[in-house]
Amino acid sequence: MGEYAIREAGHGDVDGARAVMLDTVYRDLRSGYVPRWHADIIDPAAAYLHPERCTLLVAEHVPSGEIVATGAVRDRGPAAPPNPQWVADRFPSGTTAQLCRIYVRPEHRRHGLARTLVRELTGFAAAAGGYERLYLHTDPAVPGAEPFWRSLAHEVCDERTLPGGGQGIIHFELPLPAPVPVPVPPAVPVAVPAR
Repeated sequence: MGEYAIREAGHGDVDGARAVMLDTVYRDLRSGYVPRWHADIIDPAAAYLHPERCTLLVAEHVPSGEIVATGAVRDRGPAAPPNPQWVADRFPSGTTAQLCRIYVRPEHRRHGLARTLVRELTGFAAAAGGYERLYLHTDPAVPGAEPFWRSLAHEVCDERTLPGGGQGIIHFELPLPAPVPVPVPPAVPVAVPAR
């Protein structure tokens, strides 16, 4: 990726990742920090670094050393409420890998970072095992979010079409790749003494 390095976040990346996430919820989502929605932003280590089947990836702009993008997998599906019950039923926690916090600072967009993060995160979910579905939701008010996700995922529910408009978000499902098999070393012939 040239000027960028994507890696699994370590404890030294948490502050930079948190800054990207908070800037996004204030600038792009315009919700600001809402504890019931964003607790994982305040403590990304507890949310993503410690649970076994969760992860947080970061993209570092190598020349500056700055974290400029994030992406995560958490092991729970959407809750109802505020999401429609049938959406929550389709994506139950435990067997659903939810892609979340895929945020790129505006000045670093259009470099393939989000698409690369999605590819790496879906590979992580497949390798983690136990996941049956890959879910995400997006706010179509964020510039570029809706066309980006429509290019990669299948729409499950556009809440804007529901009576009252719901939360106004769009729920998507992505194909979960087959786990990459671990290669089995070739059998080593063993000489068996004749009896």
